[in-house]
Amino acid sequence: MKNNSSSPFPSDFLFGTSSSSYQYEGAYVTDGKGLNNWDVFTHVNPEKILDESHGDIAVDQYHLYMEDIQSMINLGVNSYRLSISWSRILPKGRIGGINYLGIKHYNSLIDALIKNGITPFVTLNHFDYPQELENRFNSWLSPEMQTEFGYLADICFKHFGDRVTHWITINEPNQQIIGSYIKGTFPPARCSMPYGNCSQGNSETEPFIAAHNMILAHAKAVQIYRTKYQKAQRGIIGIVVQTSWFEPVSDSIVDKKAAERAQSFYSNWILDPVVYGKYPEEMVNILGSSLPQFSRATKSEGFALKLDRKGNASIGELTDVSWQHIDPEGFRKMLNYLTNRFPNIPIFITENGYGHLQKPETTVEELLNDTKRIQYMSGYLDALKAAMRDGANVKGYFAWSLLDNFEWLYGYKLRFGLFHVDYTTLKRTPKQSASWYKNFIKQHVNTGNPIDIQ
Repeated sequence: MKNNSSSPFPSDFLFGTSSSSYQYEGAYVTDGKGLNNWDVFTHVNPEKILDESHGDIAVDQYHLYMEDIQSMINLGVNSYRLSISWSRILPKGRIGGINYLGIKHYNSLIDALIKNGITPFVTLNHFDYPQELENRFNSWLSPEMQTEFGYLADICFKHFGDRVTHWITINEPNQQIIGSYIKGTFPPARCSMPYGNCSQGNSETEPFIAAHNMILAHAKAVQIYRTKYQKAQRGIIGIVVQTSWFEPVSDSIVDKKAAERAQSFYSNWILDPVVYGKYPEEMVNILGSSLPQFSRATKSEGFALKLDRKGNASIGELTDVSWQHIDPEGFRKMLNYLTNRFPNIPIFITENGYGHLQKPETTVEELLNDTKRIQYMSGYLDALKAAMRDGANVKGYFAWSLLDNFEWLYGYKLRFGLFHVDYTTLKRTPKQSASWYKNFIKQHVNTGNPIDIQ
């Protein structure tokens, strides 16, 4: 017997795991799927990926999804975040017609999840889109992309919305823009010095054009859902923005304002227009009221020097991955910040996880005995509970990720999975973190009764 009454998680809280189509599905030209931007980028530029790999097979969830659903059942999760492969539904966008074999696949996956008590949490776009759209009009740099995305959204609402009640429009537009149009490390690899060395692009102007089109594409999809589908389907729709907590270098007013500017140029850049219909004041002050037009002299990082130390102390625990610092308290601060800036907006943690960078000497036993991931998840879930007790309106938590998978520029060398994947045989093996997460869910699921008999 265990007293559950102190759990901050409501009875309808979603505990899940996350994935995305390019990182998981494989089957890259199977059943009528068209080529997407990542298919082309990884084949044309293999040297851009740490292990020169690609997502042609990935973890083959296209064929192995029933096995993966069984793993979810064993974990005890009640939700699964997945994304739609745009080029599997519309191989060439609007001009090429609908691929009904793609529709059939997602219908089968969604039905199987629901049959097993797992709520599908569906993202319409997670970095990948038909290469045709890049070839025809430079994708997100053109307003045409808004119309294309609205068309995709309408098809998905029509075919899946009778069962899918949790929708995400676009995954991490801010992160996609940084990779694609500032640093040029993601397709379509557009950038300019000093941010990156690309053969095309302008890091001073294009990021704001692409962001503007993504925000308006999100708005178009939301409008379509609310006017045509929401009343009957009774679902919810939102957007995923990557967040990062910025600590001022010192307690001076200048440095505190710099931290706030950095926050606005990183996540509020997307969130403020979505929630309030306008760009953050900090951006307008720097870029001018005519966003996305602005002076070439303006720097797109918001005049913030980002360091991983404050004085002589590192901010959080450093890892083998430059962008990942372990700092649960920063997570709590970020949730409280979002709650204060966007009151009453429900929050879902759609990706949270620890990446183990595999080195030549790393053994399978080390990967399975992932105590570091357990420490990470424990710290962040404790911070989540604290933030919820502070008043953060969090409705769900999704661990990134169910399986080891293709991790973009890191290929298959960076492992985030609760389940280890042997990339030769595709065998899935639960890590210690899978058992830990299963026990955490058991201990914290609020059944509505003060006493939970185990």
